[in-house]
Formats: sequence, C-alpha cells, structure tokens
Amino acid sequence: MLRWALIFLVVALVAGLFGFVGIAGVAAQIAHILFVIFLVLFLVSLVMHLVRGRGL
Repeated sequence: MLRWALIFLVVALVAGLFGFVGIAGVAAQIAHILFVIFLVLFLVSLVMHLVRGRGL
C-alpha cells in the first residue's frame, strides 16, 4: 500500500513538472488517501501487536 502511495506521489510530481495540473492534482489526492489508509492500518497493527504481547 505504501508502494502505491509513493508511485502516485511520483506521478503527481512528474505531472506537475510537465504542467498537467489536473492529472497532478488527482494523483496527489490518490497518494494522500493511500498514505492515510496505510498509516491507519500500520497503527492498528502496532496496537494489536502491543495488546497481544509476545506469543508463541
């Protein structure tokens, strides 16, 4: 998921560099949404790991 967020970020930067404002905006929004989803899933995973503790 983080890989896709980074890919869309690069697409947004390249599109912005070449002046494709509409494409850059959409790609940046997708990258932001994917990054937020990745961050939420990471935090949930971290909390679940801490709650469970060390198991077998």
